[in-house]
Amino acid sequence: MSFLIRVQLPDTPGSLGELAEAIGAADGNIKSVDIVDTAPDGTVTDDIVVELPVGTLADTLITAASTVKGAEVDSIRPFSGRVDRRGQINLLSSIAKKTHNIQAAMEQLVQAMPQALTSSWAIVADTSGTIKRVAGSSAAPEDDGTVPSDLEVDAARHLNPDTEDWIPTSWALLDSSLAATPIGSTGLVLIIGRVGGPDFLASEVEHLGNLGTILGAFLNK
Repeated sequence: MSFLIRVQLPDTPGSLGELAEAIGAADGNIKSVDIVDTAPDGTVTDDIVVELPVGTLADTLITAASTVKGAEVDSIRPFSGRVDRRGQINLLSSIAKKTHNIQAAMEQLVQAMPQALTSSWAIVADTSGTIKRVAGSSAAPEDDGTVPSDLEVDAARHLNPDTEDWIPTSWALLDSSLAATPIGSTGLVLIIGRVGGPDFLASEVEHLGNLGTILGAFLNK
């Protein structure tokens, strides 16, 4: 089974190598590594997808990380595939060729986002008239006809179900972390959710916003 472990490490030579060696000693097979954030305090946050032998508990990875000086595990959760932020170039290229069919483009987008930004699901909603769902990834909350009373997303940002009562309850189930961005000036909004957290970092929200800006430029042509 594969797991996504988010770990904070000292931003010094050899730290990631030490962690990789510790994971290998625990029979873990690293499938992908992605730098999520670099902080002013001299630490770096990495998302690492690790495949463990059948029957091996996820806690094995926490134990392995604890042997590396300065390493702190932020979260760990099951995750299929690999982190594929670099694959976003292919995604953007493909969507650029689908500007004549926005529905198809948005369906492709939501299926790719869980790998691109390690979210659990993604939804695109159209706010240009009556708010409606345009596309949802395979693990997105079911479209039960519930329509948000508003989608107050003028820029990429976190969504807070505790203070924003327009957010559908289904989006926030299981303590999900939520973020959203407008897709340029198209009237479309991309929402992503991470079930059980961790919260989206500021760098991830910024990344989401950049994607929205680029996609909006394509679709407005």
